[in-house]
Amino acid sequence: MIRRYLAAVLAGAGGLALSAIIFVTAPELEVQPPAPDIPAVRTLEANPRPVRMTVAAHGAVLPKTESNLVSEVAGRVVSVADSMVSGGFFEKGDVLVEIERVDYEVALERARAQVASAESELKNAEKAYNRAEELRETQSISESLHDNALNRLTIARAALREATARLARAERDLERTRMTAPYDGRVRSERVDAGQFINRGESIATLYSVDFAEVRLPVRDEDMAFLPLSLARTGTGTSQQPKVILRARFAGAEHAWEARIVRTEGELDAHTRMVNLIAQVPRPYDPVGDLPPLTVGLFVEAEIHGETLDEVLVLPRSALQRDNRLYVVRPDNRLSFRDVEILRTTGDLHYVRGPVEPGETICLSALDNVSEGQRVRPLDPAPVPAG
Repeated sequence: MIRRYLAAVLAGAGGLALSAIIFVTAPELEVQPPAPDIPAVRTLEANPRPVRMTVAAHGAVLPKTESNLVSEVAGRVVSVADSMVSGGFFEKGDVLVEIERVDYEVALERARAQVASAESELKNAEKAYNRAEELRETQSISESLHDNALNRLTIARAALREATARLARAERDLERTRMTAPYDGRVRSERVDAGQFINRGESIATLYSVDFAEVRLPVRDEDMAFLPLSLARTGTGTSQQPKVILRARFAGAEHAWEARIVRTEGELDAHTRMVNLIAQVPRPYDPVGDLPPLTVGLFVEAEIHGETLDEVLVLPRSALQRDNRLYVVRPDNRLSFRDVEILRTTGDLHYVRGPVEPGETICLSALDNVSEGQRVRPLDPAPVPAG
């Protein structure tokens, strides 16, 4: 029993001795300072280039000219053109509505007769006055008879003018029984049928022209700086007409039409700070390949082409650091601070100018408490934004 306990004690003492020997003979560990913390940063290669500024807007398609078709005479409608339906097309000079002409033809004949009568009366009055003038020279007529001849001549001249005016009105009224189209256009709505009696001044249809379509585009006042337009009076034909691309989804597909800015409304909305520009498209209903017509009422998105600026950097928002500053990563992987000018901000992009050379590396990561010359670990460059 004692031997067993003695063996256990000797084994424990041997283990302790062996541990002491290992501890004494182990090599000393050398204390190393911690590795410096070099931040990894996302980067982008600088590419200053000319950039055409564009301005986005939206609006609905409107006709350039819209008018009410109003009857200038009263009467019964005897015929209505086939195109006089909602959505119908017509050409300038087409007879759209015809009113019964009989009463106006009679009125025209009466006016002609009155003119003939007035002309005959004028000839007689002129002869009588000429005789009175001859007798007056020989003092063979009294002043009162001479005055009567002059008065009769004056009245005859006035009667002829009145009869001529009535004849002109009768001719116009007869022409107005045929209501013709004032331009190439389309019917928005109509309120007339054959057999209906209409009064003078009654509106029977709403028409609009198809020579041009217009889109009213509200643009922010700060975006006007990038468009070659002015609210000042510049004279006829001197202002530029920026190109516009109108886009819309129609009949299940995306389509684009080319337009031009032809004018501004010239007023700044005090509440929205918007200026309204008018884009115009010629012949919007004429077929052009597979392009559908630019239908009145269609809602479109517009891209207005503006000025081209040189040496512009198009950068994501993350590239701009505090105080309008860029962090440029030098070839030795150290930061260099560059102050830049922000030209424009749209969506997630900044358009800037500054002392940055093509090919330099721009830091895109946000860094806190950085200093000029700080080391960084750049990652692979990100794709350059299209801008």
